[in-house]
Amino acid sequence: MSGPHLLFLDCDSTLSAIEGVDELARLRGPDCLARVEAMTNDAMEGRLPVEEVFGRRLDLIRPTRAEVAEIGRRYVAQVEPTAQTVLAQLQAAGWEPLILSGGFRPAIQPLADFFGGLPIEAVELYFNADGTYRDFDRDYPTTRSGGKPEVISRLQRELQPERMVMVGDGASDLEAQPVVDLFVGFGRYAARPAVRSAAKHFIHSFQELPSLLQA
Repeated sequence: MSGPHLLFLDCDSTLSAIEGVDELARLRGPDCLARVEAMTNDAMEGRLPVEEVFGRRLDLIRPTRAEVAEIGRRYVAQVEPTAQTVLAQLQAAGWEPLILSGGFRPAIQPLADFFGGLPIEAVELYFNADGTYRDFDRDYPTTRSGGKPEVISRLQRELQPERMVMVGDGASDLEAQPVVDLFVGFGRYAARPAVRSAAKHFIHSFQELPSLLQA
């Protein structure tokens, strides 16, 4: 019996138009947003390792449980317009999509539910009893460079998939290219030059994905 066909999907600027951490920063005002956006862009363009900005952004924002829930609603409100139809089509063809993100699990959960309950590999956040921010899972792989290939390699050992594909917009997604059968750069919301130049395939809509997977 053959193994599963795994489709790893980035969340921010891929499945949804927004960058969740930047939206959280927006709640703190323009100065915080400018600082966090700069760090996000430096990491996604590959100018800084993820671990240099991950904790610093959260220390600046210190998001509450309610604010994280609001970002979850924004993910769904700004979902990539063709993704729901395409993912249903791919699931019918035997693909198993899952969200692999350097974002925050509680914020991503509503989007995963929107797609019918996709598995999530993302960073857990911890809150105090009153809903204020306490910390994040500092050991989770996607808080650092090389984290996405680390997660993919773990799932490869556990699930023995027949094929693995990664779709994403950022440098952290591109790091997965050596460990998957196919990496697809995504540029609808953020066409990052480093990803465009290195990716073997680069698309601007999920509608373009099925033909690549049939090849």
